[in-house]
Amino acid sequence: MSPAPDDHGPDAPDASTGSAPVAVPSHATLFWTFLKIGLSGFGGVLPFARRALVEKHRWLGEAEFAELLSLGQSLPGPNIVNLVVMLGYRYHGVAGALNCVLAILLAPMALVLVLVSVYAEYADLPWVRRMMAGIAAAAAGLILTMGVRMVRAQPKRAAMYVMVAATVAAKLAGAPLLAVLFVVTGAGLWLNARSAI
Repeated sequence: MSPAPDDHGPDAPDASTGSAPVAVPSHATLFWTFLKIGLSGFGGVLPFARRALVEKHRWLGEAEFAELLSLGQSLPGPNIVNLVVMLGYRYHGVAGALNCVLAILLAPMALVLVLVSVYAEYADLPWVRRMMAGIAAAAAGLILTMGVRMVRAQPKRAAMYVMVAATVAAKLAGAPLLAVLFVVTGAGLWLNARSAI
C-alpha cells in the first residue's frame, strides 16, 4: 500500500464504487474524523469507524473495509489501530499513519484515565454494575450488527458462509484465536486459489 502522493489525488476512484472521484482527505480532516470516532466509540469503536469511513466519507467500500479489518485482526495490536494505520499511510504515508493513530487514541486515553479513577471509587455500587451490564449489551449489539454487514459485503458463496460459521463455532467452543486465524486464513487462501470463494 503506497502513500497518497503517488496513487491518489482529487480524481482517485471512490472506494465504494471504483468510479466516482474522491478527494484525498487532508491531515486535518483525517485527524478530526478519527478524533470524533474515538470519542463516539463507547462500547466499541468499530461500528462508528465503519459508518464514518464507508457511509459518510466513502474512503473505503464495504468489501475493502472488511478486508482491511480482517488484515488488522490477524496482525499484532488492536484491529482498529491497524486499520487507521493502513488508511493514514494510504493517503499521507508515515506522517498520515501517525496522525490517524494519535487522533483515534488521544481522546479515549484521556477519558479512560478519568473514568477508571471514578470507576475504582464506585464500582461496588449496584447501579454502577447495572449500568456496566447495559453498556456491555449495547456494545455486543453494535458489534453483531457490524459483523452481519461485513458478511453481507462478501462474495455470496457457500464456502464463505461455511468459513464464517466455522470461525464462530470455534471461538464459542473456546479455541485459541491464533489457531482459528491460521486455520481459517489457510482455508481461505486454498479456496481462493481454487476460485471457490
